[in-house]
Amino acid sequence: MTQAPNFRSHLRSILSLPFMVVIIFPGLIYWFSKGQALFQWLNDYRIIFIVFGIVFLVLGFFLFFSTIKLFHKKGKGTLAPWDPPKHLVITGTYRYVRNPMISGVNAILLAEAFLLPSGYILCWQLFFFALNHVYFTLKEEPALEKRFGLDYKTYQQNVPRWIPRWTPWKKE
Repeated sequence: MTQAPNFRSHLRSILSLPFMVVIIFPGLIYWFSKGQALFQWLNDYRIIFIVFGIVFLVLGFFLFFSTIKLFHKKGKGTLAPWDPPKHLVITGTYRYVRNPMISGVNAILLAEAFLLPSGYILCWQLFFFALNHVYFTLKEEPALEKRFGLDYKTYQQNVPRWIPRWTPWKKE
């Protein structure tokens, strides 16, 4: 029976990957831009961006931490490429969208862009999304198809990559 990774493995994967993307890089971007908004007109609508920022922050944290829990319990792995899930995870938020963890990270980056407000962080979020789209299309998904075979191919045909389904997918 495959054993789930320990707390230290999860912590190491979170600190090495998502922490860099949502804390270190945006912090450096904000610091080097001296906190200046790329778009000055954002300040005229500050309350709207604060509300959107809070909504995206809550959504992002929910998606991110719920997927880590699913990777641990169902997949018996972590989010890190050096300790990936041993089993295909197609429960919870994965029934709606194939990449809820990256969607969560993107939502957190959007929240940071709205709350600070920083168009530079928004540019980082767009770059991060584009980079992940290319990576998932060319590397991750072919590797998952090779590792999990027809199960992943069926899942891939029924669950969209980025835009969630309205109803959860149920494996036949």
